[in-house]
Amino acid sequence: MERPTPVIEEIILDPKRYIVSKTDKKGVIEYGNEYFVQISGYSEAELIGKPHNIIRHPDMPRVLFKMMWERILNDQNLIALVKNMAKDGRCYWVVTEFETKKDPISNQIVGFTAFRKAAPRDAIKKIEPLYAKLLDIERVGGMEASEKYLRGYLEDAGMSYDEYIDDMIGNRGMFKLFFKMMKALFR
Repeated sequence: MERPTPVIEEIILDPKRYIVSKTDKKGVIEYGNEYFVQISGYSEAELIGKPHNIIRHPDMPRVLFKMMWERILNDQNLIALVKNMAKDGRCYWVVTEFETKKDPISNQIVGFTAFRKAAPRDAIKKIEPLYAKLLDIERVGGMEASEKYLRGYLEDAGMSYDEYIDDMIGNRGMFKLFFKMMKALFR
């Protein structure tokens, strides 16, 4: 499937709705709720069996996905602010949290569920310059240089990545409650 060309138009998500997708351990989509299918612009048949990066927007620094995979493969939670891309090239911003799925017998990770909610507008405005800087660094020096910059940036801010995202999205308590309810609903 050919990746769409990004367009400068944003899909504004309904703050009362949520996006859920489930993947196997390698990130291949196994399920997407109705809102995920609607917002992505792909049919359910086009999504199932495809790598989740089908919706990755090219404005997203690769270093963030590297960090995400390192964390979730180690069964560590992560909340991230992500810009995704629909089939028609439009973008949409989400706050995402992951849940690891484990085999009940072997206790090995077999997949992931991602819960997403509309990102706060002020968080998007704050994070865009950092993402643009990380992308510029990746283009010139690769992902390793981008990762070093991000570590230095967070160190200068005196925050961990999690603290930085907490600060970005503001009312984290609301997001934590939302994600807790979604996890209970989709178990």
